Amino acid sequence: MISKVQMKRAPVSKKLLTLRSISKSHAHSKTSIILDASKYIQNLKRKVEEMNQQMIASAETSTSLNSFPVVQLKVEAGERGFQIKMFTEKRCSGLLVFILEAFGELGLNVHQARASCSNNFLLEAVGTVNDNPSADQKDVEVVKEAMLQAIQNWSEVNQQQEQCKD
Repeated sequence: MISKVQMKRAPVSKKLLTLRSISKSHAHSKTSIILDASKYIQNLKRKVEEMNQQMIASAETSTSLNSFPVVQLKVEAGERGFQIKMFTEKRCSGLLVFILEAFGELGLNVHQARASCSNNFLLEAVGTVNDNPSADQKDVEVVKEAMLQAIQNWSEVNQQQEQCKD
C-alpha cells in the first residue's frame, strides 16, 4: 500500500526530474538540482540582457547609417543544395546585382530563384556548388559569409553615393 508521504513525493520527484532535464543538470540531490536550475535561470537572464543590448546597439547603428534596411538572411543545406532566403522591408536598389556577383564568385549554380525588388527586397534561391547537391554545414557558412559580404559591399557603395549627394 502506498503511503500519503509517497503519494506527495511522486509529483515533487517528477517536477525535480523535469527541472533537472530543462536545466541540463547532472546532479542527483534536490539541493543540487535546484542550485543548477538557479544558475541556468541566471545564465538565461544574462543572455536575454546581452541580446537586448545587441538589439539596442544594432538599432542605434542602423539609425546612424542613414537608416539602411535590416536584412534577414537564412542559408540552409537542403536536399537539392543550398536554400538561400533574404528579405528586407525596404527597397534595396542594386542589392540583387551584388548578390548575383557573390554567387558567381562562389561558383554557385542557381537552379531556381525568385526575386522581388519593388517595395521591399526578397530573394529565394536554390543552388549548388559544382553541381554537387550535398552541402555540409561548413559550405553553408561559406555561402552565408559571401552573402553577408555582398550586403556589406552594397551598403558601402550606397553610403558613398549618399555622401556624394550631400
